[in-house]
Amino acid sequence: MLNWIAAGILTICGALSYGELAAAMPKAGGQYVFLKEAYNKLFGFLYGWTLFTVIQTGTIAAVGVAFAKFTGVFFPAISGDNVLFSILSFHFSTQQCLAIAVIVLLTLFNFRSIKNGAFVQNLFTFIKVAALLFMIVAGLVAGINGKGNMHHFTPLFTGSFSLDTILIFGAAMVGSAFSADAWNNVTFTAAEVRNPQKNLPIALVLGTGMVISIYILVNFIYLYIMPIDAIAHAQNDRVGTLLMENVFGSAGLYFMAAVIMVSTFGCLNGLILSGSRVYYAMAKDRLFFRQAGQLNKNNVPAKSLIFQCIWASLLTLTGSYSNLLDYVIFAVLIFYILTISGIFILRKKQPGLPRPYKVFGYPYIPILYLIIATTICITLIIKRPEYTYPGLGIVLLGIPIFYLLERRKKN
Repeated sequence: MLNWIAAGILTICGALSYGELAAAMPKAGGQYVFLKEAYNKLFGFLYGWTLFTVIQTGTIAAVGVAFAKFTGVFFPAISGDNVLFSILSFHFSTQQCLAIAVIVLLTLFNFRSIKNGAFVQNLFTFIKVAALLFMIVAGLVAGINGKGNMHHFTPLFTGSFSLDTILIFGAAMVGSAFSADAWNNVTFTAAEVRNPQKNLPIALVLGTGMVISIYILVNFIYLYIMPIDAIAHAQNDRVGTLLMENVFGSAGLYFMAAVIMVSTFGCLNGLILSGSRVYYAMAKDRLFFRQAGQLNKNNVPAKSLIFQCIWASLLTLTGSYSNLLDYVIFAVLIFYILTISGIFILRKKQPGLPRPYKVFGYPYIPILYLIIATTICITLIIKRPEYTYPGLGIVLLGIPIFYLLERRKKN
């Protein structure tokens, strides 16, 4: 529970900080633009490069795999263990094939105008929030009727407290930090938002606050109804379905699986829609495939969507849901740290920049974010080096690629 609360503090501090940048620079590309303005084109490119290679596409792949995993509740043949065929070291399971299929489907759907994508996003967001609230209420009612047990909760720290306790706690934040991630994606579509100077900060702060509150309540219900051992050994890590099965029997299992399918489907749509806008902005700066900077008849960067779809589909073949999380979160935090540090830089570098919204609690809120995020990064380097070093390597690989692109532009 403390892990989720820490992730909530981290995320809300980040959203409060990003509000200033989003209101001051409401352009397509969001974080890419912020980094380019605060530092230089290299930092903007490194973010866009990492977003394409691992952050956005890796998240799309992970959420696609999660969608397929819960589809397996209804169709057991859809499983990570059910391998259809293999090519070299890649194994094509039914789970991965379904994940790729839904990524392709939503990519094609987003070729239409952004209003269509926004409609799907709003519809699925409403359904999943309503379902999560129902789950919270159902869990509380079941607990009052004798299925809950406050003894499932333990003291914050049992036994001796040491440096290793902090390191393990930080490394364990991968899941909660990843679940709260993508809150910054609304800034990617800033050029297509009405009155962005006002609406972007509101969307960032209210959105993250509501989502984190729901996450904390849901996890309270998990622990209230089920002992920690049951959660740890849930089949295929499907904790939500296990909860509803405990409350409503087999009907609850299928209900929850359907809810999570709806949730991941809507999440995928939002990730696919927003990520393509960053590559579009990069292409306009001649730092990405030139075709990604072209709009179709619906004013949508369709080729940018295609490039994103191809790479995300390939990433679904590289590992499990949890492995994809580990690769993504370290790279994400690096650029969050750089972006929020950019608030201090831009206040000195561009003091005259119009700022319709300024960070609440400046400079303490941004500093608190930087301290927590940096601590998590250090713990991941120590505890999960097999995933953090490749993530760092991908970021650094972007440096020579940037200079090659710059040389090509000069030529």
